[in-house]
Amino acid sequence: MSKEILYVVDAFSNEKNLDPELIFEAVETALATATRKKFNPEMDVRVSIDRDTGDYETFRRWKVMDDEDPEFESPERHILKSYADERKLGLEVGEYLEEPIESIGFGRITAQTAKQVIMQSVRRAEREKVADQFRDQIGQLVLGTVKRVDRRGIVLDMGDNSEALIPRDQMIPREMARVGDRMRGILKEIAEDARGPQMIVSRSDEEFLVELVKLEVPEIGQELIDIMGAARDPGSRSKIAVRANVPNLDPVGACVGMRGSRIQTVTNELNNERVDIIPWEDDIARFVINAMQPAEVLSIVIDEDKKSMDIGVDEEMLAQAIGKGGQNVRLASQLTGWTLNVMSEQEAEEKSRGEQKIMIELFADKLDVDEEVASILVEEGFSSLDEVAYVPTEEFLKIEEFDEEIAEELRSRARNALLALAITGEGGKPAQDLLEMDGMTNPLAQLLASKGICTMEDLAEQSVDELTEIENIDDELAAKLIMTAREPWFAETAETEKNAEAALTAGATTNSAGATNAAKAENAATTNEKASEEIKNV
Repeated sequence: MSKEILYVVDAFSNEKNLDPELIFEAVETALATATRKKFNPEMDVRVSIDRDTGDYETFRRWKVMDDEDPEFESPERHILKSYADERKLGLEVGEYLEEPIESIGFGRITAQTAKQVIMQSVRRAEREKVADQFRDQIGQLVLGTVKRVDRRGIVLDMGDNSEALIPRDQMIPREMARVGDRMRGILKEIAEDARGPQMIVSRSDEEFLVELVKLEVPEIGQELIDIMGAARDPGSRSKIAVRANVPNLDPVGACVGMRGSRIQTVTNELNNERVDIIPWEDDIARFVINAMQPAEVLSIVIDEDKKSMDIGVDEEMLAQAIGKGGQNVRLASQLTGWTLNVMSEQEAEEKSRGEQKIMIELFADKLDVDEEVASILVEEGFSSLDEVAYVPTEEFLKIEEFDEEIAEELRSRARNALLALAITGEGGKPAQDLLEMDGMTNPLAQLLASKGICTMEDLAEQSVDELTEIENIDDELAAKLIMTAREPWFAETAETEKNAEAALTAGATTNSAGATNAAKAENAATTNEKASEEIKNV
């Protein structure tokens, strides 16, 4: 038996190029499994093989558990610490009490079990070995050959008996893969599962696009050009922003290549996905204009608090600016990190004029100034009483129409207005949930806050008549704002009704069962009465 074990270890170790220790551990596991099958499947068994002679010993063991440990399973595998202390075994929690038992022979069945365990260990060890080789390549391009396509996705042969998986959600939509095709992807992660490490490759990730462009444009590797960001709608369209680090270098032209040769190679790898190269700008407004290509932007209104922009385009270009299914504006938004609201130039102008009118009237009312002074404040970018009250005097002096005396007077009036609002309990400062509410603008939020409506809850409690008493708010706008503010109420009510309906359904089921049981009881009573009557007649 000892020689057979040594022979098995030597043969598998040489054939699979694995550490002999791994094979010894697999044989020990197989012998322990066979021992449990023979004596007691519930007990814990340890087998120890001498690495030099092949001789082995078998021990039954119990793990010492704390008396209060909820993981205590049974006396077949565990003993309590108090039991060990009573018998003065000198064992601590987590240690094992072992007793030698009869060792079974290394026969045919044991050898078969050992073979299965060894093969499982070998496969796992091989996958771990391969995974370790690729662990440094996470986030980089990898190249493999399509081995098979199954319900999980595409399995790639990476060479050296290694495989990688492209899950279905990481594949390019509508892409056909045939066995033997060469396919690139970005190594996204090495996931752990029951069978061992699994390399996960992605072809839909933005980084795959970035790495492909790096591969085709040597100027990026030379650090003459930087890739600043990318956004993708896999299989359809993508945008990538680039910036030149040296003067007189056209980053877009360098990425496109002579007659589009470089970007065409990238497009072919992405299953004919259209790739737009966007020049990066430090000025966010100009960057957004570039990102909205091919649509021409006519106007932009920036809301830095909500990190959003209202973009005005020509009426005829509106569909192109939005894109099919909102694709163009969605990719531009992902690329820039800003929320972009595309509208016609006329709609943008009307919205801008409406917001300016609200702020002008707010400043005129709270600061007690004429419309001309209020208009200057709005045109210079002031959008709240807080800004007027606390912006440094130097900022006011940059305005041509204002001198130091006017600036100080405006700051003083703004502070007094804020103090008055605080005393009356109106506060005058809109809450974050009101500012972020759909359909809300900063000027409108400031106007509502000046009337004591500072939160969505405050707005939800208003009526249309109450809101229309505020200037520049008509019936339609008031109704829309109130309904949006009340949406959390409707969601809560719907959930309550759903729970109530479920309770009623459960109650109806119970009542139905009770009625059925009552009917059965009534039928049984009737039957018994008939039987009694028949007995009397007899």
